[in-house]
Amino acid sequence: MCGITGIVALDAKASPVTRHELDVMGRLIAHRGPDGDGTWIDPRARVGLGHRRLAIIDLSTSANQPMHSGEGADGGLSIVFNGEIYNYIELRQELGAKWRFKTAGDTEPILAAYVAYGERCVDQLRGMFAFALYDRKSETLFAARDRTGIKPFYYAVVGGRFIFASEIKALLPFLPDIRMDRRGLQQYLTFQFTVGETTLFEGVKQLAPGHMLTVRDGKVTVKKYWDVVFEADLNHTPRYFQERLKTHVDDAIKLHLRADVPVGSYMSGGVDSTLVAQLASKYDQKNANAFHGKFTDYPGYDESPFARDAAAASGMNLHEMTITARDFVDHIEKVVYHLDQPTAGPGSFPQYMVSALAAKHNKVVLGGQGGDEIFAGYARYLVAYFEQCLKAAIEGTYKDGNFVVTAETIIPNLAVLREYKPMIASFWKDGLFENLDRRYFRLINRFADLGNEIVPDALDPASAFADFDAIFNNRESVHNRAYLDQMLYFDTKTLLPALLQVEDRMSMAHGLESRVPFLDHPLVEFVATVPANVKFRHGRMKVMLKEGFDDILPRSVADRRDKMGFPVPLSEWYRKEIAGFVHDVFTSRAARERALFTKGALDDVAGKEAKFSRKTWGLLNLELWFRGFQDQAASFRALLDRP
Repeated sequence: MCGITGIVALDAKASPVTRHELDVMGRLIAHRGPDGDGTWIDPRARVGLGHRRLAIIDLSTSANQPMHSGEGADGGLSIVFNGEIYNYIELRQELGAKWRFKTAGDTEPILAAYVAYGERCVDQLRGMFAFALYDRKSETLFAARDRTGIKPFYYAVVGGRFIFASEIKALLPFLPDIRMDRRGLQQYLTFQFTVGETTLFEGVKQLAPGHMLTVRDGKVTVKKYWDVVFEADLNHTPRYFQERLKTHVDDAIKLHLRADVPVGSYMSGGVDSTLVAQLASKYDQKNANAFHGKFTDYPGYDESPFARDAAAASGMNLHEMTITARDFVDHIEKVVYHLDQPTAGPGSFPQYMVSALAAKHNKVVLGGQGGDEIFAGYARYLVAYFEQCLKAAIEGTYKDGNFVVTAETIIPNLAVLREYKPMIASFWKDGLFENLDRRYFRLINRFADLGNEIVPDALDPASAFADFDAIFNNRESVHNRAYLDQMLYFDTKTLLPALLQVEDRMSMAHGLESRVPFLDHPLVEFVATVPANVKFRHGRMKVMLKEGFDDILPRSVADRRDKMGFPVPLSEWYRKEIAGFVHDVFTSRAARERALFTKGALDDVAGKEAKFSRKTWGLLNLELWFRGFQDQAASFRALLDRP
């Protein structure tokens, strides 16, 4: 786990790469790698690579980066790599006959795989990764990002140079100005994250998950190398899928425990993190520490009793911290800074706090991220299917293939939706029984919650639905057109990378590596073949996990019906403890002068916040993003002028 940076000149007119530029970029992401740093520039100063190291596998200095092969540092191949290749031992054994390994870690196997397989080396890699490899012979930069987007890769083309980094902030000194991307803004207002290669920064792109990139002959080429494909296996029984699931999960956990330092676990009190921690402690006795953040100010937000049950069941030492409104005021601007761009929900704030706690005890933690997206864990799936059950009951269309449960079987599970009545009311207020894509878009569209806070000239709502539709109705990846699979595919391609952005930035802000075993790609590919009526049987969320591991999951955790991610008492805080802070942000001179916000519309928005609404959260993060990045454009550019 590390941070990577680099610059490639695209034409003869471009400025040569300097060590000072790489050093500036490295300092901006120094938090990602406190254990070492390195830079390399080719003899003609046309290519430069930088690296910040967090030592997890092969702690020796021989594993430092940039790493080179061939004719010394000036010839052959050079690589900077961020992530973990969990099958590095197997790759070393497979490629050892053709490659003389000089290190014991997981970086050199990427070089060996590239020599053996070329660009298709990515097919051999099992893990989380973002890397850039420069091939001096062909004068080609080859970069790739892991399949589900666990590790980040951002880039920009400025002044005839291709510039990349693990975090956007390292690119900002090179931009002529920091401007908001219009399409990115509309995506953020609609989904509370950006989609595909879009970011909130004009001129900055992200390499999408499952994509590779080459820079050759002055041209940047991006192409997809992997996608999850939902094609139901109709030839096996539910028991078969349960047994295969257990094999895949066990295998993923064992691989994710590979490290030369102790591995701990996040412990939220939900099924996903509990199961990961229990299996990890089963296979690795050194997996002794678990970490939990709790809110005790208001009823309904304290999940620590469930976390304690989970820790007791796995024999782990639970470290708890109480997170307060004062913590929010003290740290929310740091959260936004480390995120680079606001994304997803309020969970980023408590994750930042818990990561700080975990970093005091461990360098690596396991988490349950991805469980909701691949095992159908969101309440909105139940809301969507309930409507479809009603429609099917009225029209007699139970066999049309677009739903998997009947009204009779789904009704007993609707108690899960007790806290989601406002969402259901909003979902149904503008009608019922539209096309499936329109219905799901209504469920996830947070733009509908806005009033007149944003000036109309800044908006382009039609573009957001077009971006949604292109993914939701992707026939190449969702073959059977089951409604559940279309929802899961959209969330896997969009929401999941946003949550992984949070996972990466909040942990790396403290020099902590976070691993997500549920996103082991063989497991993801397998679950995508499970028929919807198996993985969402009777409208039960995560039924495969709960039934497949019912022998080890604590009953208090498995039977929960009130789990809602990482709930934060924001609506209560807005009215009391942080009311003054939010008011000061929204009524500041800078906020009032933003061309984006309608004058006076933000003054009392927090005081009208409904419980679990994301309006104030989204607008507050947007203004803090302006304050921390756009308003600081001159400061970022000035970094290159300093020695």
